[in-house]
Amino acid sequence: MKQHSQQAGYSIGHPWYYVLGGPVPTLKQIRALAIRLEYRGYMEADILAASKKPEPKRSETLRAIRRKVLEDLRRDISRYRKLARELRRYRRECPQDPEDYQCAEIHTGMSLKVAHLYNDFAHLNYLDTLPQQQGDLFAML
Repeated sequence: MKQHSQQAGYSIGHPWYYVLGGPVPTLKQIRALAIRLEYRGYMEADILAASKKPEPKRSETLRAIRRKVLEDLRRDISRYRKLARELRRYRRECPQDPEDYQCAEIHTGMSLKVAHLYNDFAHLNYLDTLPQQQGDLFAML
């Protein structure tokens, strides 16, 4: 993963990673990076607050968050695949002179979509670390 997470000091979430020819990371690599770095995503506080609610509101809220994250992930994966194809085409059709590198819209688009996927995977991983359902007082009777 090291070769895919850095390019000349830039991470996969930075446009210059792509400007400088960094390889397009796979979805598995983006997910593995979020897990390895134990990132919980920008929704960490919302997920934590939901996990502290009493049942059944806790489970309902966490399921709703998971549904939203999965919807976002599906949309982000679709857009990421399109951007990856566009980046490959751009690199073929517009080779850059190393003396005159320029950041194009495709480089920024890739970096933003990687950031979205990184957060999506982080949210799902964090949700997966939470207990599925709090114990029900009546279940003990």
